[in-house]
Amino acid sequence: MFVGILRLTLHLPAPGSLKSKRHLLRSALDRVRARFNVAAAEVDENDLWQRSVVGVVAVSNDSAFVNEVLDKVTDFIAGVHGGQLLVTDRQMEIVPFGEGLGQGWRTLAEAEEAGDAGKGEEDDGP
Repeated sequence: MFVGILRLTLHLPAPGSLKSKRHLLRSALDRVRARFNVAAAEVDENDLWQRSVVGVVAVSNDSAFVNEVLDKVTDFIAGVHGGQLLVTDRQMEIVPFGEGLGQGWRTLAEAEEAGDAGKGEEDDGP
């Protein structure tokens, strides 16, 4: 499994208030979540009305796919709302996760065939 983490620093020249900034960001992040099936949130600079830091996370079994999705998210955010969100910094990391997990694990069918399904679990009785 691969976890891709994207951190975007955005400049928002148009909003004149925090309310306006939050409206633009909420709309953009809702569209990103719906379109790319990723998790996204404002993670820093919450109280500045012309700047924001956004975190986006994608998970897949293919690192190239994660990279492609996060690249597309960056391009999408830069183009949403007629360019009202300017990407000033981009940091991305793709981390392999769970290497070696599952070694020694068996499916329920394999455990039942071996005759030891449910060993180690408490029986509450009838």
